[in-house]
Amino acid sequence: MGATEGSKDTDRRIGRRALIVGGTAAAVGSAVLARDELARLWWRAPGVEKPRVEGAVDFRGAQWVAASDANWRRADRPDDYGIDMVVIHVTQGSFASAVKVFQDPGHGAAAHYVVRKDGHITQMIRELDVAYHAGNRSYNERSVGIEHEGFVDRPEDFTAEMYAASARLTAGICARYDIPVDREHIIGHVEVPGTDHTDPGKHWDWDRYMKLVRGARSAPAQV
Repeated sequence: MGATEGSKDTDRRIGRRALIVGGTAAAVGSAVLARDELARLWWRAPGVEKPRVEGAVDFRGAQWVAASDANWRRADRPDDYGIDMVVIHVTQGSFASAVKVFQDPGHGAAAHYVVRKDGHITQMIRELDVAYHAGNRSYNERSVGIEHEGFVDRPEDFTAEMYAASARLTAGICARYDIPVDREHIIGHVEVPGTDHTDPGKHWDWDRYMKLVRGARSAPAQV
């Protein structure tokens, strides 16, 4: 599966010195650190968090099924962490098994979306939040993860309906966060530094997929 147990990243810890925000107590270096850390954590203060509607989705037509809150970290992206990347995964199993495992608090990982072979899209984590899907904390913080039902060694799993639906989803994400539609910003899990995964594998047709994403990006927004 693209996002597997053990890819969970740890919460950022803010040191005591980073909380010193006035007077002569903070030197220049620690003041810069404090500004950086506090800017990322501003949304924790009461009244500043973006509104959240139970069951609401970020992509029109997606079905909301919540992942276990042990498999993602609450955030307020893109204000605390900018989003500039989409990571493509393959589940190495069925759609139902992916949804089930992402609901398991012991799994330690989940992606924002799961795309079924027939093109159905389930959203399990809000794009606001950091999903544990890439096995790299920095990439988790800056990306949206999309799982695709199937196996990397079975090209027949990657159906026309799946490609089309996923392309519309990725195009919508790119439009929302002004992400360039290119292979530097739309990548496979295998391309994440430090990962031991091979998905989406050699049978994933990147040329076909990117053409579909570009076409959907220029079409009326599906967000």
